[in-house]
Amino acid sequence: MTTVDGGGPPAVELTRRPSLRADVSQALRTAIVTGQLRPGQVYSAPKLAVRFGVSATPVREAMLELVKDGLLETVPNKGFRIVEVSERDMDEIAALRGLLEPPAVAEVARAGDRERVRTLRPAAEAIVAAAGAGDLIGYLQADLDFHIGLLGLLGNRRLVGIVRDLRAQTRLYGLTRLAESGRLTASAAEHLDLLDLVEAGDAAAAEALMRQHIGHTRGIWA
Repeated sequence: MTTVDGGGPPAVELTRRPSLRADVSQALRTAIVTGQLRPGQVYSAPKLAVRFGVSATPVREAMLELVKDGLLETVPNKGFRIVEVSERDMDEIAALRGLLEPPAVAEVARAGDRERVRTLRPAAEAIVAAAGAGDLIGYLQADLDFHIGLLGLLGNRRLVGIVRDLRAQTRLYGLTRLAESGRLTASAAEHLDLLDLVEAGDAAAAEALMRQHIGHTRGIWA
């Protein structure tokens, strides 16, 4: 098991699957979520490679991937820095999500494709299970799978891409504190409620709950 700083909680185990870069990328995301890597600090690929026990190449490739995602920024001749998200950034992201996701969820409910909607229940249940177990990375992945899967039922790839990018910017800060406070479980339960409303075809209630959920997210990520 490999850690980033040698003294904090462990990141993910770097297995030797075909794509080592994917393993490193996941480990970096984990380190950011758990606070081992902090916004504003500069990290170099060679030094992180030593701590991960791998070569610098997959670490550098993974960090460049996170730059494209907007999670890191390059610092010439020094390395990479975790991008800080300001309160204004969070407000703008929440506002954009509020414009896009609630009406989209309402449209999914109106479409009435219950069979396809039901396929998302395992993801909703996984969110609740991960929250209860304090599995932060499992929570993030299940949460992303659920929301992107729900919007994906509309078949609008651009919508999915935009929302995916917005969610990536809001799901990386304060998660550990949120889990410790017990509020992560309450937020997780909203996904099952939302799915019930969509499956029942209650577009108005589903839209309202999605809007409420985004508001909760903005509040707890402050």
